[in-house]
Amino acid sequence: MKINTHITLCSAALAALMLPAAAQNSSPNPPATINQRKENQQDRIANGVASGQLTAGETANLEKKESNLNKEEKLMRSEDNGKLTGADRKVLNQQQNQLSQQIYQDKHNAAVQNTNPKSAVGKRAENQQDRMAQGIKSGQLTAGKASNLERKEAGINREVHNDRAAHGGKLTPQERAQVNRQQNRLSNQIYNKKHNGRRQ
Repeated sequence: MKINTHITLCSAALAALMLPAAAQNSSPNPPATINQRKENQQDRIANGVASGQLTAGETANLEKKESNLNKEEKLMRSEDNGKLTGADRKVLNQQQNQLSQQIYQDKHNAAVQNTNPKSAVGKRAENQQDRMAQGIKSGQLTAGKASNLERKEAGINREVHNDRAAHGGKLTPQERAQVNRQQNRLSNQIYNKKHNGRRQ
């Protein structure tokens, strides 16, 4: 009787230990879809822009790659009545893996965007980066639009850097006025692209 009780208790304990493992194996998490991965990668880019881990130039490059990937997916779907073949999914997954790795590398390298600038020009650039990050995260800015805006922001940043280098770290009043006009144009473009009805 004592042996049967011992065997019953051991069997019950073994069954209790195996139940979670059996449940895990019977319903594994399905792999993320192409769209889920795109959304995740856009969120990672937006977070990198907001935190300063991604510079405007790095963001422009990543968003251009994302835009090209989106165009390729659209072409693949158009060739197969709106569907992706298994081979299409494999190609897109490999490209998304490469882009994911590039996002990680760019977010963890030494290049950073200043998120606490002291100058009015720097504060304005930071504000516009925050607006773009919000637009990327919300889907108001497609990858192509974000790439275009970030490329322009990077151009302004280079110009400010070069002007300051030429004048002992300061901008002349004329240079400040020129940068302000450029930032005004970019600000209007950010607004227009975020509110034109097209979404990621």
